[in-house]
Amino acid sequence: MRVAVIYDIHGNLPALEAVLQEIRQLDVDQIVVGGDVILGPMSRESLDSLLGLSIPVSFIQGNCEVSVLALMTGKDPGPLPQQVLDAIRWTAEQLLPEHQQLLADWPKTLRLEITGLGEVLFCHATPRNETECFTRLTPEDKLLPVFEKLNVDLIVCGHTHMQFDRMIGRIRVVNAGSVGMPFGEPGAYWLLLGPNIEFRYTLYDLTEAAKRIRDTKYPQAEDFAANNVLQPPSQDKMLNVFSRVELK
Repeated sequence: MRVAVIYDIHGNLPALEAVLQEIRQLDVDQIVVGGDVILGPMSRESLDSLLGLSIPVSFIQGNCEVSVLALMTGKDPGPLPQQVLDAIRWTAEQLLPEHQQLLADWPKTLRLEITGLGEVLFCHATPRNETECFTRLTPEDKLLPVFEKLNVDLIVCGHTHMQFDRMIGRIRVVNAGSVGMPFGEPGAYWLLLGPNIEFRYTLYDLTEAAKRIRDTKYPQAEDFAANNVLQPPSQDKMLNVFSRVELK
């Protein structure tokens, strides 16, 4: 069994299209989408692209799906910066009622038995919720209470948009990286699982992608094109940011 794993697309349809083109050539059995498909310039289009695939696809919720769903159902999405609230509101307006029900039905985690890897648990941020932050630098003693009692061979997460491969106690934990909003070198990052773990990188036409994003009515289209596609923040910068908000 070979599984393509894509996380944190954030409505970057050009990046998603490039990754899916590669995936179609790899004879995978399944795709796992690890949350945060939405909250970006082409959220509905990205969602529809995944729903239209002939390859079986499994989804889990990310924090962005949870926030957008909260707004769509009349709940408070939480204390977030105004820029983020504007993006949540705009994204919610783009989605249809059938999308709302679909997102609500996605689970928080997923378990799969994958040849060569054993039982794999997919979560967005950590196995206990979709918002906690940790990176390759987070001290193990902070993470052991979250991971040590899980009876799995491998955990796949995302959320912090940087690939890593580390041990937490006896469990191997990998971050799939981000298809649509990477930190570090521009491009799209994802995983191929079975029978090994392959960290994948797809470079696509960044200039054309930036143009397509700028042509949308997304509230932060210019910022997204410039600072998430053409010149993302460095990993060092973001590791410093996440060190101040990582789980305690």
